[in-house]
Amino acid sequence: MTRGRVLDQTDLFGQMPPDLLDQLRGRTELTKFKRNEYICSQGQIANELYIVFSGRVAISIRASDERESVVAILGPGAMFGELPLFDNGMRSADARALGTVHLVTIQYDDVKRVLQQSPEVLWAVVKILTRRLRATDESLADAMFLDVTGRTAKRLLQISAGEDDFRMPLTQEELAGMVGASRERVNKAIATFIKLGWLDVEGRTRYRILDREQLEIRATP
Repeated sequence: MTRGRVLDQTDLFGQMPPDLLDQLRGRTELTKFKRNEYICSQGQIANELYIVFSGRVAISIRASDERESVVAILGPGAMFGELPLFDNGMRSADARALGTVHLVTIQYDDVKRVLQQSPEVLWAVVKILTRRLRATDESLADAMFLDVTGRTAKRLLQISAGEDDFRMPLTQEELAGMVGASRERVNKAIATFIKLGWLDVEGRTRYRILDREQLEIRATP
């Protein structure tokens, strides 16, 4: 996938007429971030959106006491940072590189200029907001109907991105924040999966799913 073609994979830009999409392709920039480098910060003035070209990005929210909760991990083709484009608001979350990350960056002014020429594409915005609302509803259901073990199973499946062998890109504290529980309780859940023969862990980062079906059942409310 080339830098220009990554636009085609997003809900917003994938529906644009080819000539307008070509205009945007010529206005993109490729930016590199190192592991743990912040791409943007919660409360920051926003003027550009991002598409992950390679690597993984953690989206997190900070509380007033600086505690951090990871709410999503994004891989290649994922778009983020677009909400202030439509409401002129501040950044609603932090974005941090989980390794070496390359991002395709597009300025809001360039996107607005193209959208004015093709207003029907704004239906894609409805799709984006609907997806966000569904994700919020799902998170609320998880908090209400899944215990810590179930939420841990679900996060592990999400992080694996469909692969049985994967490297954990988060620290234990970050994984616990994503699950919404203490590190001790999350580690206990992982130990349970290992004992049941559903999961194998080597060191701190090498994970292997041995029984995906059982993890999926455990992750279902």
